[in-house]
Amino acid sequence: MTTSTRGTAKVPAVLVLEDGRIFRGRAYGAVGETFGEAVFSTGMTGYQETLTDPSYHRQVVVMTAPHVGNTGVNDEDMESRKIWVSGYVVRDPARVPSNWRSTRSLDQELAAQGVVGICGIDTRALTRHLRERGAMRVGIFSGEAVRDDAALLARVREAPEMEGADLSAEVATTEPYVVPAIGEKKFTVAAVDLGIKGMTPQRMAERGIEVHVLPATATVDDVYAVNPDGVFFSNGPGDPATADHPVSVMRAVLERGTPLFGICFGNQILGRALGFGTYKLKYGHRGINQPVQDRTTGKVEVTAHNHGFAVDAPLDKVSDTPYGRAEVSHVCLNDNVVEGLQLLDKPAFSVQYHPEAAAGPHDAAYLFDRFTSLMSTVPMEGQRA
Repeated sequence: MTTSTRGTAKVPAVLVLEDGRIFRGRAYGAVGETFGEAVFSTGMTGYQETLTDPSYHRQVVVMTAPHVGNTGVNDEDMESRKIWVSGYVVRDPARVPSNWRSTRSLDQELAAQGVVGICGIDTRALTRHLRERGAMRVGIFSGEAVRDDAALLARVREAPEMEGADLSAEVATTEPYVVPAIGEKKFTVAAVDLGIKGMTPQRMAERGIEVHVLPATATVDDVYAVNPDGVFFSNGPGDPATADHPVSVMRAVLERGTPLFGICFGNQILGRALGFGTYKLKYGHRGINQPVQDRTTGKVEVTAHNHGFAVDAPLDKVSDTPYGRAEVSHVCLNDNVVEGLQLLDKPAFSVQYHPEAAAGPHDAAYLFDRFTSLMSTVPMEGQRA
């Protein structure tokens, strides 16, 4: 275990929101400046999985839990090749990590990867501000970057907004790769990487699925070149309204009737493919404690979320789409946001949250079994016609 020297602990830092509100604290992680969309995560644990989730690309994450970093960082819990958050905000960072798996402290890891953060601010007040005003652009400045407040605010307001951002290709793999099935191979799945987390193909591999992970730019021909029994569309960052290419690929998959499963961004892609709109939530759902009801069973699940956009589909009626009837299968019990879709005449479904449980509860693991069941029941010739 490595203890933290916290060499930046006395360096002044300032957080500037685009509406002019300012919070002053100390540098945490790298010293410098960064910009992004300010969002908050309500998870009490799992910060390493949060930091390495590609869906957080270009976002500054505020942790609502007051004490962060006490289990350190290890090499096993990374969900991708790097930390993707643009900035990190904590109230009371751990002075010394204490966990048998820890190899370094969180602030050391942030500094090593150049992630600018801030600590020692009232994250409760900041979270309440974002709940009332909505997610917005933000800048974190520390060290020599801390200058005139008016000048810093002007720079924050020059930063790009999340609406209209097309980001999935920036975080996805550039080359296809294969995650082999664990044990006997039962199925082959083509997974379109829009910002996939490492545990997702792992969960499929545990069920005897060989997963071919393809770039976000993959074509329909690329998808069917692996002769898939099913097609998966992953989570990812950005505005789904910009995702015309994956929408067109998904529509081709729906036309062929191949079993299809999407999560998070993939749920929004399915919504668009079916003809529904999408919209930006005021402050989004982020964390590992969001209540969702599976309306097909009535079961209530505690689930892991990371989304700032949602599908605009009717909650209480079956909709006619170009691919048959569709309905909302899951709904958030906090605010009635659509959390899942399913087709009634084709083997396709999606959820807005993360069933891979990294980090998070295991309530939604059954969705991978549901996908496996779809591939078991759909005739092979129907999948690949």
